[in-house]
Amino acid sequence: MTDGIILRPAQSQDFAFCERIYFDEMGWIIEALKLDLARHHDDFARRWRCTEVRVIATASDDIGWLQTAPKDDTIFVAQLYLEGRCQRQGIGSHVIRLLIEEAASAEKAVTLAVAKISPARRLYERLGFHVTHEDHHKVYMRREPLMM
Repeated sequence: MTDGIILRPAQSQDFAFCERIYFDEMGWIIEALKLDLARHHDDFARRWRCTEVRVIATASDDIGWLQTAPKDDTIFVAQLYLEGRCQRQGIGSHVIRLLIEEAASAEKAVTLAVAKISPARRLYERLGFHVTHEDHHKVYMRREPLMM
């Protein structure tokens, strides 16, 4: 299913799409961890930066989004979400591999934080990320650059 997957720069009108997917996919984690849903809604608008977001799309449909930011010697994955119907088809792995290649070209590592209870952690571990530290709710991970 990864044939024809593209990452296109986000436009301001993509905000609502990204927000919907975020809360569709994070709702159960917010609830399970007893986090403040209203605060998450307020924080989403502050954290979502159009210049850092790429929409994951097929030729006919937007199916997810990725937000990354350069940080010193790394590229930080701030957000990665796919529509539920598109999960477990290799798309997330494909997107992360593309990002690892981009980072390697810039001689940077890739870092991210993932909720401890998120199944996405297994994906990141399979792709070579290792835990650097953790806090109460999240695990912080790093993937060293590939040698090109």
